[in-house]
This record gives sequence, C-alpha cells and structure tokens, in this order.
Amino acid sequence: MQQLVDAFSRKFFYLRLSITDVCNFRCTYCLPNGYKPNGHKSFLSLDEISRLTQSFAALGTEKIRLTGGEPTMRRDFTDIIATIKDNASIKKIAVTTNGYRLSRDVAQWRAAGLSAINVSVDSLDPRQFHAITGQDKFSQVMEGIDAAFTAGFEKVKVNVVLMRNVNDKNLPDFLNWIKDRPIQLRFIELMETGDGSDIFNRFHLSGEVIRQRLLNEGWLQIPRARSDGPAQVFTHPDYQGEIGLIMPYEKDFCVTCNRLRVSAIGNLHLCLFGENGIPLRDLLADDSQQEALQQRIQGGLLHKRETHFLHQGDSGITPNLSVIGG
Repeated sequence: MQQLVDAFSRKFFYLRLSITDVCNFRCTYCLPNGYKPNGHKSFLSLDEISRLTQSFAALGTEKIRLTGGEPTMRRDFTDIIATIKDNASIKKIAVTTNGYRLSRDVAQWRAAGLSAINVSVDSLDPRQFHAITGQDKFSQVMEGIDAAFTAGFEKVKVNVVLMRNVNDKNLPDFLNWIKDRPIQLRFIELMETGDGSDIFNRFHLSGEVIRQRLLNEGWLQIPRARSDGPAQVFTHPDYQGEIGLIMPYEKDFCVTCNRLRVSAIGNLHLCLFGENGIPLRDLLADDSQQEALQQRIQGGLLHKRETHFLHQGDSGITPNLSVIGG
C-alpha cells in the first residue's frame, strides 16, 4: 500500500471529510447569522464519496471523520457510513455533530459502522448553551449523549470551544460531569477566521490556562496514536473521563499533522487555513479515474506548507469554520 507523505516527512492517516456545509445551529463563533446558501453548489454524492474514500484508503488512510456544517442533516448519512465501512482498510469512522439527532438515530449509525462520536457542547448551562448555539436543544443533546452509550459506544468525545469570560470559568462543572462518565472533554482554542476577527479578539483564550490547572491537580498526559487528532489528552486516576486540549496557536502544533481535509464540494484542503483547495471532483465521475485521483492527491501534498500562519493573523481564504469542516 502507498502512504501519503509530504515534503516534511509527515505521514497522513486521517481524512476529515465534509459532506455538507449546511448547519441548523447558529454558533456565535462560527455562523452567528445562521447558514446562508452560497450559489447553487451541490455536495458530493454517495457514489462520489465512495470513490473518494476508496482512493484515500489505497493511499494509507485509516480513519475518516465525517464533518459539516452539520453532517447528520444529510438524508443519506447512514448510507454514507455504510459505504465507507465497506472498505476494510478504513479502521475507524467518526462523526463530529451538534448532537441534535443523536437520540433518534445513533443506534442506526452504529449498526451501519460508525465507531466514534464527537459532540459539540460549549456549556453545561442550558441558558448559556442556547445563547451560544442559537438553539434551545440542550436537553435533547444530553439525551443524545446518553443514547450513544446505550447504543454501545464505550467513549464519547465532547468538544468545547474555549471562550474567555464565557465558559473558561466553568472547568469545575465540566470536571464534575466527566468524573463518572467515559467522556473525553476536549477544549479547543478559538481560531480566527476571515469573518470572525472581532469575535476572536474578544473571546480567544490560550489552552495553556487549562493545561496548567490540570497539571497542578495531578492530571497526566498520555501518548498519541498515529491516527489520532491533534488533542493533547490528559487522564487522572480519580476520573473516568479524560481531558483533551487542542491548541493550534502553540509552537510546533503543525509538526505532528497527520490529517487532510476534503470539502463538501470535493476540494482537497491541505490545511484548515490558507489555500483555495485542489479540485478532485472531476476525477470522481466513474471508477476508471481512481489512479489519476490518487496521483492528484499525492501530488497535491508536495504543496503542503510546514505550518499555518495563524500567529500572524493569516487565516487564508477561510471565512468560517463551516466551509471546510472545521
């Protein structure tokens, strides 16, 4: 099997595949004014997703995360999971979701082959949750997380976008929540996007604040597996849950990069920030183009930069995190 490798000898085992940029939430840091259709673009079809993931699997991809927008808004979401599951080379299929359909459908997704779930929950206060997301669905999302455990998932990851003077003071509540639950709570530093500079300047907070507190309270960092995401994960003997920190502004964050992104319209993005993307969709029309598709993917990696330039305030062409499955 070939393996995707860039000019800096980084190996890529992990694909984040956006299947829609439509979202029904209006999170303050992403889509505060709600989703606005941009033209008449169509998202990748089930057949196109099948061919795309087959090519990535042939190039050594072991893990695929389905993202959006909100990926579960696709009516064929379960079929997408099952199609990817048919490829034995893909060892893990994950989803990042706002959780609003979990309680209804999570058992069906697991049966189709879903193996990991990340749910976005930026506050454990229902009123604050409503203020951040624009949706009064806190109870529904909590029920969905419970349903995931009932369906057989041994762990659920919960994403929290860290925001100064919004949820940074609530660490004790979050820790209490995971004390007896197998939840990996992941604090993600707020990232600057083209449309979000004002919000970034108001609310950005370094994850170092959380890390120092964890270390002072006896939490220990554990090693990353090769297809893991960028989180620094910490455990504590008194807690069933874990804490993850995703800190894109930390020095050398990009050294361990092992993931690529494909947008919902079929563009390969070598980084969440900074470039227009490499079109792949013209090579997804039929099975005869698989070799050319693999060559384009591998060739594109030669242009992957050593690092992002978020430190300089350069978020590239990315207007918001919904566009390429942030």
